[in-house]
Amino acid sequence: MSLIVAGRFTTFPAAEAAAEKLYAGGFLEEDVNLFFVNPRGQHARHAMPDTHPAAGAPPGAIGVPPHHTRNITAGAVAGAVVGVVLFSAFSAALPTVVIAAGVGAWIGARIGAGVGAKATAQHMAAHHERVHREMRSDGVLLSVHVCYENQDLAAQLLRDGGAADIECASGQWHDGHWADFDPTRAPMPFAAPGGQRI
Repeated sequence: MSLIVAGRFTTFPAAEAAAEKLYAGGFLEEDVNLFFVNPRGQHARHAMPDTHPAAGAPPGAIGVPPHHTRNITAGAVAGAVVGVVLFSAFSAALPTVVIAAGVGAWIGARIGAGVGAKATAQHMAAHHERVHREMRSDGVLLSVHVCYENQDLAAQLLRDGGAADIECASGQWHDGHWADFDPTRAPMPFAAPGGQRI
């Protein structure tokens, strides 16, 4: 495992200026990496239903997730088939069978919509719970591969460069970047010199 110290910046230019301070302080380019951390809940780790409205939808409208549409369609088809089978069994006239198919499709679609809405609500509740537990702020993260002897220097240079938050971690550093960085994991603050560090 590697020792890593990182600082969060609000812009890339500020992070790049801090990286120059690190280079001037003796850190190598392969030990410094900067990247953007998305806002909480936008880390592409958990699939979300499609909530984008269709073209031409009124402002503020929320689209229907694809699985929700499939449930409505499947319910409508099943309801239509059941309606046709029931009324055909009694040798009903063609207009009666057509009406039964329509009513069956409507009832099936309503049942399918209810099932889809329940699944969507459960998925959204689970997503909001995950987002609520995430503690990392978004921004540009400048990470530095350090050793025990120079971790205080890295933290001081990040602080001098204007980092909003400074954290420490033990992780995998490969090919000049923090390979196992997890944006959903809460950062561990780096203490002032003499305090708790990695």
